[in-house]
Amino acid sequence: MKDEMTTLAAVLEKLRLRMADTEFRWTPEGFTAGRGKIYQPEDLVILKTYRFEGESDPADSSILYVIEANDNLIGYSLDAYGTYSNHEDEEGYDNFIRKIPIRDHGPQILQEI
Repeated sequence: MKDEMTTLAAVLEKLRLRMADTEFRWTPEGFTAGRGKIYQPEDLVILKTYRFEGESDPADSSILYVIEANDNLIGYSLDAYGTYSNHEDEEGYDNFIRKIPIRDHGPQILQEI
């Protein structure tokens, strides 16, 4: 049976089941995962990127980054496209995420987590 990842909800549920559903949240100091630690781009690796496009509502367009920290914490960061982004400092978030190296494992990454 093919493992479909067609919706944001399906990917988030798969991450939850794999206990890799910690959200990396943007702050002006860097990413935080709610554990008192601030991560810089050099502390992180993007394992996989998922893009979702809403069929009828442009506000549904989002991108999810599956991220691993240098302390083995695996989680995600979620962003909407363009004007629908919900980060207070969108330019800072965009610049930060571009600095994180990418190690894309392809579709099997959620199998491995």
